Amino acid sequence: MSEEGMIPEWWEEACAALMARDDRLATLIARARPPAVTPSGEAFAALARAIVGQQLSVKAARRIWERLEGGLGTISPPAVLQAGATRLREAGLSSAKASWLVDLAEHFAAGRLDPPRWREMDDEAIVRTLLAVRGIGRWTAEMFLIFHLWRPDVWPVDDLGLRRALVRQAGLPEKAPRREWLEAGERWRPWRTAATWYLWRSLEAEAVVY
Repeated sequence: MSEEGMIPEWWEEACAALMARDDRLATLIARARPPAVTPSGEAFAALARAIVGQQLSVKAARRIWERLEGGLGTISPPAVLQAGATRLREAGLSSAKASWLVDLAEHFAAGRLDPPRWREMDDEAIVRTLLAVRGIGRWTAEMFLIFHLWRPDVWPVDDLGLRRALVRQAGLPEKAPRREWLEAGERWRPWRTAATWYLWRSLEAEAVVY
């Protein structure tokens, strides 16, 4: 990661490679630069934010997160456990998401999740670890890979925003089978995280944070 603007150290290389191989993506990159993935803080807060953002628009998720911060202060395992599910629901979370945040906090408090080890694990190994936590599905794990671990080649094919962008920018049919969504990203390996970012930005002018 570079110090200037909190841009991942691989970002400029990724942009250059993507612009060289894809004219449409090159237009998106030139229009949106200079972007950077906004750092998401501690591992717990990053996972909590991804849970909050499930099936919500960027703006709706941000509003709920701001209410959580206003009520709890620092979003940490002790703060969530002290608040309990009832206070989390008062911030706008569903009953399910409130219980998932409490469960996540319990995992961290008990030491069942070990963030320092994740830096040395490959993407799929991290995904498998996180899928063992209640309320964390593959989408949530992939948001964590992108926004917290800064992994360069994540392709969150189940993300609705990415799919909408692919319909608009790559001409995929809205009812395409999952195999086609997966194949659509192959042209952008090993920089699919950056491709995803610019495809998101083609729909949302504001920076995406999870």
